[in-house]
Amino acid sequence: MATTIGAAAETYYSLEMLSRRSLAVPFLPWRTQVAGRLPQDAKPLTVLVPDHGPGLDLLTLAGDSPDIDQAVDTLLRAPRARVRRELEVVAFDPAHSSWARTVAEGDGEARRQLATALAACHRVTVGPFWPAARSHLEAVRAQYARTFLETGVEGLLATLCPPLVRWSPPVLEVRHPRRVDVHLGGRGLVLAPTVFSWRELSLLYDPYDEESVPRLTVPAVTDPAYGSALWHGGNGTADDEALGAVLGRTRAAVLHLLAYGCGTTELAGRLGITPAAASQHTKALRGAGLITTSRRGGSVLHVTTALGRELLGATGERARVGRSF
Repeated sequence: MATTIGAAAETYYSLEMLSRRSLAVPFLPWRTQVAGRLPQDAKPLTVLVPDHGPGLDLLTLAGDSPDIDQAVDTLLRAPRARVRRELEVVAFDPAHSSWARTVAEGDGEARRQLATALAACHRVTVGPFWPAARSHLEAVRAQYARTFLETGVEGLLATLCPPLVRWSPPVLEVRHPRRVDVHLGGRGLVLAPTVFSWRELSLLYDPYDEESVPRLTVPAVTDPAYGSALWHGGNGTADDEALGAVLGRTRAAVLHLLAYGCGTTELAGRLGITPAAASQHTKALRGAGLITTSRRGGSVLHVTTALGRELLGATGERARVGRSF
């Protein structure tokens, strides 16, 4: 289970979404904020988004780093043969095929223009929302982990994004526009939640690298009300502040994170506090009946109780009313 497919791949997914004529409700506020704002130096990447068919696999070309600067550096250093293979399978608009061919042939200046375009697109379509998006992706991954701990691999696969995915042992069936059979051959499968996808899954892997582990991208935004909240720049709401005034801001943040289940070490890392401080917060919340703690081998899992979820749900419902559109 991965937390993200990376800043570069999410940026490309965001461009694919931006190019659609119709958009799902959760992404309408996002498009309102970003439409028409792409600068001229973003064009080298936008022209590489096809009208139909598969697009570029920027996970393969730019890596899965959540940091766009590192992704740009990886793209600049990607082997020429790999770039050429990726560009050969994309059905580009004929008007832009010559530009794509220039990149594929290894022209250094063209590669730099493409890297600059990736950074420029990210600044507009992903960057302003990335902190909140990453927090949500981490929460989804934690939910995957919790389901795995409680029900095992088969339980996780059986509940993974229905009806788009169906677990028919020993085959994982995924809704796809074309029939494709992928044999893992013992390599395993990485589940990776994505922000900029809606009821669509993709299998990303390098068919020329027998060592690469395929990644199945799974939509992380499944609730229209919560999805719209991602596009507010993480500024929080009056209800968040009220909850923080009662519990303390850090403890309120702990309660929010534990809605999806989390261990002490992971909790500390996501909040930037020490494990000892995280333990103190979980002890206080447990004493108030807002969370429960269970042990799994040498680790523990904290998760909100019904009372804790009710408290979060009450503030969340008021927040959604204020975010209607």
